[in-house]
Amino acid sequence: MERFEVVVVGVGGMGSAALYHLARRGKRALGLERFDIPHELGSSHGITRIIRLAYFEDPSYVPLLRRAYELWRELESAAAEQLLYVTGTVEAGERIYEGALRSCHVHDLPHEELDGREVGRRYPAYRFPPDLPMLFQPDGGFLLPERCIVAHVEGALAHGAVVRARERVLDWEETTDGVLVETERGAVEAERLVITAGAWAQEVARLPPGLVVAQRQVLAWLQPSKPELFTPERFPVFNIKVREGHFYGFPVFGVPGFKLGRYYHLDERGDPDELFRGVKPEDEPVLRSFAEDYFPEGAGPTMALKTCIFELSPDEHFLIDRHPEAENVVVAAGFSGHGFKFCSVVGEILADLALEGATRHDIGLFRLGRFSVS
Repeated sequence: MERFEVVVVGVGGMGSAALYHLARRGKRALGLERFDIPHELGSSHGITRIIRLAYFEDPSYVPLLRRAYELWRELESAAAEQLLYVTGTVEAGERIYEGALRSCHVHDLPHEELDGREVGRRYPAYRFPPDLPMLFQPDGGFLLPERCIVAHVEGALAHGAVVRARERVLDWEETTDGVLVETERGAVEAERLVITAGAWAQEVARLPPGLVVAQRQVLAWLQPSKPELFTPERFPVFNIKVREGHFYGFPVFGVPGFKLGRYYHLDERGDPDELFRGVKPEDEPVLRSFAEDYFPEGAGPTMALKTCIFELSPDEHFLIDRHPEAENVVVAAGFSGHGFKFCSVVGEILADLALEGATRHDIGLFRLGRFSVS
């Protein structure tokens, strides 16, 4: 039977990063992925994903983000490919503006407090109420998720890791000297197991009920009538809550169309294998009406509509910890639609936890114990 020092289950955004950091430390590591690498069935695709430094969710994310930026730049250098594009970030709306401003003050982040009038003057694609408070943070931008995964996987392979796609993990159990992992192709042994199974983490990691719930999400790419206003040089990414909901969006990049999404979309939750992966007639109007109201030059013909799956934790903060019932198992899950930007640093954290049982990074906010799990 093959034996590895660490097996990583799930080679998406988080798992590919964990595998990369383990391999860089000279460990014999195996990555197992149920689907393709990369694939469009989980949470780590869509051409672009936002990275923002003025984190409204909690200021304690900011030190992790600073490290994430460093690691993304290191990965770019190793891969000889740009993966992170800086456009600046515009944030506004209930909780978001105040939370982002708080993070700026706590961590001394460069920022500007603007209003809808000034944002529209600087970035003419934006058409928000003139007196709406809006925060601009210059370090925000977007990552290329598929390329980031490929870069992490290729880096892991270059450092001796083994990666096997289309191999589903069926079960795992602790043994006297590690962990036994059973897959569709057989079994492997490992000293440590890292589970980064995304929306499938509830089942694969055997977590207590309700810690990870899959939610269907839909993204739209709309062709602008004035494409020159939607280039990365003239269009910062945005994270904005208005009366219609909490929306986020990107400049045109990589494929035709101005990309946008709505958190929670139609709030459809369930088993990730049973959620509808196609597009429904009611999906597009939710996104198009927002674009027509606030980005009218961006609300042209639909170029694409795609689904993805968010993996929600009960409080929508991450789950990163040792497994509550298995000391040789580490779990990362519940990234709740805002985790991809952290992949680089979460990979480092997971390598720390798997190999040393602890990490220098502050992950107190993400421990399972907050849900009385230990």
